[in-house]
Amino acid sequence: MDSISRRTVVAMGVALFGAPRAVAADKLAFAAFRNGVRVGEHEMSFSGAADDVAVRTEVSLVVKLGPVPVYRYTHRALERWRGGRFSSLETTTDGNGKLQRVEARRGADAVVIESAGGLVKAPANAVPLTHWKAATLGSPLFNPQEGKLLRLTARRAGVEQVRLASGELISATRWSLRGESQIDNWYDQSGAWAALRGRLTDGSIMEYRRL
Repeated sequence: MDSISRRTVVAMGVALFGAPRAVAADKLAFAAFRNGVRVGEHEMSFSGAADDVAVRTEVSLVVKLGPVPVYRYTHRALERWRGGRFSSLETTTDGNGKLQRVEARRGADAVVIESAGGLVKAPANAVPLTHWKAATLGSPLFNPQEGKLLRLTARRAGVEQVRLASGELISATRWSLRGESQIDNWYDQSGAWAALRGRLTDGSIMEYRRL
């Protein structure tokens, strides 16, 4: 289970994208499933003006073997955008007792990312992979849990039917991310993040369905 905490959970759930404020409301909430079993929730709240928005993320996951919890994961993030551009990110993650912290700030010529792994100077247009903003998928992406640049290619795959947590089917645009991770994200007609599906490093499937 330790592999879940390393890379792909955040590359999928915890840490996407739309216009500067491509959300239909001030909150997005998802039920999270691993191999079809519900394991937790992912919530995002938005405050501020369209181009100057603060995004707070809270993720809580518990994987069980029968009735016994074998893996617990929490992730907290505060993401800020200024003038329609990524400005800063602060995250704290606990994966089965392993604590990680990341801070990122955009400067004039680079996004400076600090983590336990050291200091990374990313391109000035780099953004965290936080899944709510589809318009940034073509930008350099970094992992908000580990502070590492990601090797991913994004492709708009067309409009499909996707199921929400309520069981409702909606039309949504799928974006495919391929490379070191395999992630598909869907965005509804307003541009709001609607669903996610991706493969974890242990081969299991993680899905998000909007509540």
